[in-house]
Amino acid sequence: MKSFFERYALLWLLLFAFLLRLAGIFSRPIWYDEAFSLLFASKGFAAMLAGTLTSTGAGAADIHPLGYYTLLDVWMKVLGTTVPAGRLLSALLGVGIVFLAYQTANYFAGRKLALWAAFFVAISPFQVHYGQEIRMYALLTFLLLVAVYAFLRGIKDGNLGWTLLFSLAAALAQCTHNLAAFFLLPLAFTAILLRRKEVIWRTLWAGGLALLFYSPWLFYLPSQLGKVQAHYWVQKPGADALFNLLLTYVTNLPVPDGWLGAGLFITLILVGLAVWQTYRYWRAEPFSLAGLWFFYLAFLPPLLLFLVSQWTPVFIARALLPAGVFFSLWLAWVFEKTDLTPFLQKVFLTLLIFSAALGFCQHLTYAGFPYADYAAITEEFSAEHDAPGLILHSNKLSALPAFYYAPDLPQKYIADEPGSGSDTLALATQQTLGFFSSADMETATQNADRVALVIFEKAIAEYQAAGYATHPHLSWLAEHYSSVEVLPRGDIILYIFSDLKEPK
Repeated sequence: MKSFFERYALLWLLLFAFLLRLAGIFSRPIWYDEAFSLLFASKGFAAMLAGTLTSTGAGAADIHPLGYYTLLDVWMKVLGTTVPAGRLLSALLGVGIVFLAYQTANYFAGRKLALWAAFFVAISPFQVHYGQEIRMYALLTFLLLVAVYAFLRGIKDGNLGWTLLFSLAAALAQCTHNLAAFFLLPLAFTAILLRRKEVIWRTLWAGGLALLFYSPWLFYLPSQLGKVQAHYWVQKPGADALFNLLLTYVTNLPVPDGWLGAGLFITLILVGLAVWQTYRYWRAEPFSLAGLWFFYLAFLPPLLLFLVSQWTPVFIARALLPAGVFFSLWLAWVFEKTDLTPFLQKVFLTLLIFSAALGFCQHLTYAGFPYADYAAITEEFSAEHDAPGLILHSNKLSALPAFYYAPDLPQKYIADEPGSGSDTLALATQQTLGFFSSADMETATQNADRVALVIFEKAIAEYQAAGYATHPHLSWLAEHYSSVEVLPRGDIILYIFSDLKEPK
C-alpha cells in the first residue's frame, strides 16, 4: 500500500518547485529587460503594436512578437504592475513546465521516471531563474512543452483533439518568441525519424494548420528579422558558446566567484557519464527511443541555432530553455533507466543536487551588472533635500529600471550609438514607453545647474581597458562642472556634478 507521500508525490514536487520559484521574487533587483516588460505591457495592445511594428528603415521597431506582453498586460490588470506580481506569472508557468515534464516522461516510461524527471526540472537553476523573471521565456517553454505532449498524444498516436492542440500551441509559441522555430523544427522532424507515413502526413497537416494560426503575425516576421540583421547585440558564437550552454544547463551562469572550475568539473562528469550510459544502452537496446529522443531535443535545437548564428547571430542561451527541460529529462532517464550502479547513482544525484544548489544560491544573491537596487537609488534621489536638477543615465540599461520606480523624477538617458548592435530601443518604442533618449550630453544637460550621472562601473572599465582615461560622459561633465561627489552603489556609481562653469 502506498504511503501518503508516495500517493501525492507529484503534488509535493509541484509545491516544492513553486516554492523554489517564489524565493527572492520580492527581494531580487530587476534589470533592464524586466523593467521594459513591465513598462511596455502596461501600455495596452494598440500601443505595443505601434511600438513593435513601426518601420525604422531597417526593419520593425522591436524583434519580439506580442504574445507574452499581451498575457502580461491582462495579468497586470488583475494583480497590478509590481515586480512580484509580474514574477508570479512566470513562477506559475514554471510549475506548469515541471508538470508537463512529468507528463512527457510518464508517457514514455511510467511514473517513477516521471517523478525523477519532474524533480530534476524543478531544481534546475536554469529553469528556476527564468521561472521567475518577467520575460517571455517561461511562457515560451510552457507552450513548447504543451506542443511536445500534444505531438505525442495527437500526431504520434493519432488523436485529432491533441493534434489540434499541437497546432495551436506551436502557433502561440511562435507568437511568443521568433526563435521557437528552432525547437519546433527538430520536433517536427521526429516524424521522419519514426519512419511512419501516417505520422509524417499528420505532422505536415498539423504544421500547416499551425502556420495558418500564426499567419496574422507571419506577415510581420520579415520586418522583425530585418531588425535583427540591422541592430542586434548578439555576437557570432564560437565553440565556447556550446560549452557555456552545458554549464547553463547544469549550474546556470554566472556561478559564484571561485566556483567556475568546480561547476565545469561537475558538468563534464555528469554529461560524460550520461553520454556513455546512453551509448551503452543504445548498443543493447537500439530501438529504445525515450532516452535518445530526450538527448535529441536537448542538443539539436542549440546546434541548429549555433549553425544559423554563423550567418545571422541569434544564439542566446535563454531561448534554449525548452531544450534545457529535455536535458533534465535525459539526465533523469540515464539515472533511472540505465544500469548505473547504486554507488554511481548516489554520485550522480549528489553532483546534480550540489550543482543545482550552487546555481540557486548564485541566482538569489547576485546583484552585479546589469542588476542594481534601482528602488533604493531612486528613493535616495527622491529623499534628497537638495535634489539634482537632472538625473542623467549614461545608458538605457539603468534608465528604464529607474524610470519604472520613479517616473516623476527628472530623468534622461543618452541614446545608443546609431546603427550599433546595442541600438535596440527604437524611437517608436520610446514613444510607447513615454521615455525618450537624448542624442548627446549637451542636449541632455541643457545647462542644468546640478547633474547626477548614473553609470555602471563596468562601462567605465571598458573604456579604460580601451586606453581612455575614463568614460567620455564623465570627461564631458568634468569639463563643464567644477565639483563632483562620487557615491558608489554596488556596480553602479553616482557622480553628482555641480557648479556649472561659465562658457568661455
